[in-house]
Amino acid sequence: MLRMIVFTALFLCCFGFAQDKPNVSFEWSFATLTQADKDWNLVPITRDTALQTGDQLKMMVRLKRECFVYVLHEGPEGEISLRFPYGLKQFSSDYKVGVNYYIPKGRAWFKLDSTVGRETIHLLASAERLLDLEALVAKYNDAQASKKPEISKSIVAEIRNVRRYYKTFTTIAERPISIGGNVRGMTKEASSSFPDVARIATEITAKNFYGKTVTIDHK
Repeated sequence: MLRMIVFTALFLCCFGFAQDKPNVSFEWSFATLTQADKDWNLVPITRDTALQTGDQLKMMVRLKRECFVYVLHEGPEGEISLRFPYGLKQFSSDYKVGVNYYIPKGRAWFKLDSTVGRETIHLLASAERLLDLEALVAKYNDAQASKKPEISKSIVAEIRNVRRYYKTFTTIAERPISIGGNVRGMTKEASSSFPDVARIATEITAKNFYGKTVTIDHK
């Protein structure tokens, strides 16, 4: 790991990644649909929050300039899933500036099931690919079930290492694109008319790296 960090530091200095101008820029949405009687409320998630079984979640990523965005989900039992990109090969295929990438794809929403506990979303964005993290994710996906818990811990540790390393180089700005309030009056059967989470996106710019963790207390 030390060798990779030293190489990365030299790379940043020699190839201009330590520049003052932000080289990470994207829009990000994270929202939940909660139900009260027959009404559905769209609520932006910007910090740690508590939700209940049955609440629905959706995210969106839209690149403003070429950078590499990762969204990982850490489940109540420590299980890890890469939610974005949809697959690591996407970086060399369907990965373009100006496209709304929804998580999950299309009109579908995640729904909190009956397994309660802590759900964690890790959002990372970098001017260069996080190859060590990608390698661990690929290893986790290919591993036998008995090996996954150990690799999961390594992934979480790597996320912390990356955030700690880039902290010295990073400057961050976040700007809500629009003011999004609750959206009421949608019945469950009208799921196709659920609001577009892109309408409550936040524009994020950073130098070299951006990292954010949101914890959901799933009750």
